[in-house]
Amino acid sequence: MLFNSLRFLFLFFPIVYFVYWKLRTKNQRYVWLTIAGYVFYGSWNYKFCGLMALSTLVSYTAGLGMLRWEEGRARKLCLVLPITIDLLLLGFFKYFNFALVTFTSVATWLKHPININPIDIVLPVGISFYTFHTITYIVDSYRRTITPTRNFFEFACYVCLFPQLVAGPIVRFRQIESDLENIDHADRLQSINRGWSFFTIGMMKKVLIADSIAAIINPALAEYSTLSTLNTWLCVLGYTYQLYFDFSGYSDMAVGLGYMFGVRLPQNFNSPYKSVDISDFWRRWHISLSSCLRDYLYVPLGGSRDGEWKTYQNLLITMLLGGLWHGANWTFVFWGGYHGVLLGLNRLYKENFERLHVNLRRVLTFFAVVIGWLFFRATDFHMASVMLGHMFAYHSGPALVAWQGLVMLLVIASLIAHFAPNTFELEHDWGKVASGAFAAAYVLCLAIIAGGSVSPFLYFQF
Repeated sequence: MLFNSLRFLFLFFPIVYFVYWKLRTKNQRYVWLTIAGYVFYGSWNYKFCGLMALSTLVSYTAGLGMLRWEEGRARKLCLVLPITIDLLLLGFFKYFNFALVTFTSVATWLKHPININPIDIVLPVGISFYTFHTITYIVDSYRRTITPTRNFFEFACYVCLFPQLVAGPIVRFRQIESDLENIDHADRLQSINRGWSFFTIGMMKKVLIADSIAAIINPALAEYSTLSTLNTWLCVLGYTYQLYFDFSGYSDMAVGLGYMFGVRLPQNFNSPYKSVDISDFWRRWHISLSSCLRDYLYVPLGGSRDGEWKTYQNLLITMLLGGLWHGANWTFVFWGGYHGVLLGLNRLYKENFERLHVNLRRVLTFFAVVIGWLFFRATDFHMASVMLGHMFAYHSGPALVAWQGLVMLLVIASLIAHFAPNTFELEHDWGKVASGAFAAAYVLCLAIIAGGSVSPFLYFQF
């Protein structure tokens, strides 16, 4: 089920919302949101609800174990066992065939061909996100950053909270613990206007900007080898803005839905295309993921504590695994490694780079990010190499269909992304004129949704 579907907007959400605010106790609201989460998730494929339930039960039980055992091997087992189970499940569903194909390809290259066919595996939507939720909960419990909850329904509600279930943001238990603990005292009227404002802005980002760009560039990218130099640049820039408005739009909608249920979800995007260097970009882009990679991978590896070269190694490992997290494809791994190298270079030449004018630094950072997105979008290295060749060596080709509309969309998208305040910087206290404009835009979004096929969010595939 999608936030931008009529079934969600006119059936699922109204029922969940009105019943929720009729309930009064904590457990009633925990149970209702848990049921809603499983219905929301099961609408895609109900068979995988059991997988999420297993991960929830294992992690909850491990949390209880940490309450019982303060020290020793039993406590360590409560850390290792649930994380191992979570990673094995994620590894099988997301990476088994990738590893198998890689293994057979290497064997063929070494002149020892092995004929093993991949098996038919359906990737459960959102598994990367809810796996991160349970892992961060276990690690934070082990570190005593949080106290594990004894209330199973509270924990189940946290894991399957539908606004952030399938595409984030990756919410740590401690970030919403106080709101969950006080869920029976939430004030429906206090945040409803802010919630609808976030949700509407996110809807506009997705439907009016991201999907409009996608409608033009996706057919063109399907025939990437015929694109001219200009059209290749237009498509890559189009994807750069499509991805941002699609994913930040989803995050805004998730935050808005959270507000409407009295739960404050964290910010996931902070104007990333205004970044002044690549480190700044990763403090602004997909904040919930980048902060998790930092706190649960980079720092445990040693961070910057063991000298410069070890720091560069830790950066590269972290970003390679961050790239692999996005998908079972070597292009994602390369994209992660590319950013790892950029972060290392930024650390090495930081003082020199900071001598440049701030606007030049923004342009250079944005250019580096755009090149990275090419590999992120490419289905394979052949596509990436062909498009890179077209971008940096003149290549003629037919005019892009609706190129004038794409240019107009890119101008609008760039003005918003590079110069306008982001959603969290707005007051969300709109006057009558602005409220009317938002209402009209929302109705337009509904008309577009009703008149065509519903477009899934890009990060659903990760």
